[in-house]
Amino acid sequence: MSHVVVVGGGVSGLVTAFRLRQRLGPSVRLTVLAPSARLGGKLRTADLDAVPTDGGAGASVGRHPSAVRLVEELGLSIVHPTAATATIRAGGATVGLPRRTFLGVPAGADAVRDVLSADGVARVAAESSLPPLSLADGEDASVGSLLADRLGREVVDHLVEPLLGGVYAGRADRLGLRATMPALVTALNQKGSLTAAADSLAPPLDAPRKPVFGALRGGMRTLIDALADQAKAEVRLDTTVRALARWEAGWRVEMGSAPRPEFLDADAVVVAVPPPAARKLLAEVAPAASAAYGRIEVGSMAVVSMVLPSVVALPDASGVLLAVGERHRDGTPFTAKAFTFTSRKWGGDRVRLRASVGRVGEEHTLQRDADALLADVLADLTELSGVEAKPVAWTVTKWGGGVPQYGVGHTAVTAEIERAVEAVPGLAVTGASFRGVGIPACVDAATAAAVRVAAHLAV
Repeated sequence: MSHVVVVGGGVSGLVTAFRLRQRLGPSVRLTVLAPSARLGGKLRTADLDAVPTDGGAGASVGRHPSAVRLVEELGLSIVHPTAATATIRAGGATVGLPRRTFLGVPAGADAVRDVLSADGVARVAAESSLPPLSLADGEDASVGSLLADRLGREVVDHLVEPLLGGVYAGRADRLGLRATMPALVTALNQKGSLTAAADSLAPPLDAPRKPVFGALRGGMRTLIDALADQAKAEVRLDTTVRALARWEAGWRVEMGSAPRPEFLDADAVVVAVPPPAARKLLAEVAPAASAAYGRIEVGSMAVVSMVLPSVVALPDASGVLLAVGERHRDGTPFTAKAFTFTSRKWGGDRVRLRASVGRVGEEHTLQRDADALLADVLADLTELSGVEAKPVAWTVTKWGGGVPQYGVGHTAVTAEIERAVEAVPGLAVTGASFRGVGIPACVDAATAAAVRVAAHLAV
């Protein structure tokens, strides 16, 4: 019987195990080694006053075929959002998030008149008359610098960074265009203009609104539980993997403490952990891949989730994003970078919301204790919406160094990792570093890892 060890108990590792079980059936032994006391990685659901509440990703891309197919295979169902729409706080005012944009890149000046100053709108209007722009094969650019140069800094600070910051916990000036907006790069090379490219990608104003995101009833733990149940793997929690080594025709996995190590022999190993841990594990067996992992920065963030008294009336919106540099009336900066009015967005008979905190360079914010973060977030909420309330129940979930940064040249870095790993029989890598940080992208990357391992075992 073949034995595959999956290092990492997050969604990537569990999808890999599930796909391997599907492909290889009962003839394969699967072992999942998780470093923490629970499965799920950055997916975590807690019960707040008996309400399932996600402290990590709370939604997936509902139209993404990989995510939809996986949910159906597991016997779960997607819950779609209500008709509530998002808002953005920019220039001291809260307005509707423009529809005719692609990840904040405007399809034209009319799309952003409510969000930008007159000078900012003029910069957008003039973009299509600038010399044609394209990126050569292998060429990349900073999202912030390229868009600021063509469209003005306001577009970056008021629209693009609030959207990308929510996904990557990063800064637009340090994120790469190819990795974060590949569809825009393709359209840009065809159109020669950013606004024309965004126009080709943004939905028409008269198009019916289709839900982009979907959630799971009972929270994302239902996904983790279903994957673990159907993968039928041996799961070992609180297990630190110290080293990997080639061993005869297969692999030897070293676990536990240095004075008292424990070993597992396997025919194949899948590494499904964040870049810092992957770099250490691959240092001896795939040094080129390890070095490339070392060039991937990671960001940190926190999620403040709460249930409010039933008498509280949240704004009539799905949430609010905050533009860069927005401040309270007294001049102090906001702590949150975004609020999701959960009960408005997803429905339900309890008043719920969550606030996202933290970008690259703001680690000092996350060093505050939970009580201080809650107080700051509630002050933000009052300033933005007039709502003053103490939560019935709340929790703060911090993710230290858990979000890969898709910097300039990131696609070249991940390609380098994959090439190096392909040269090592019986080894595969997966995770949020490869095809995107969202659940659907992790599903795709994990499925690819399972296909590689299954092909190796079939030889």
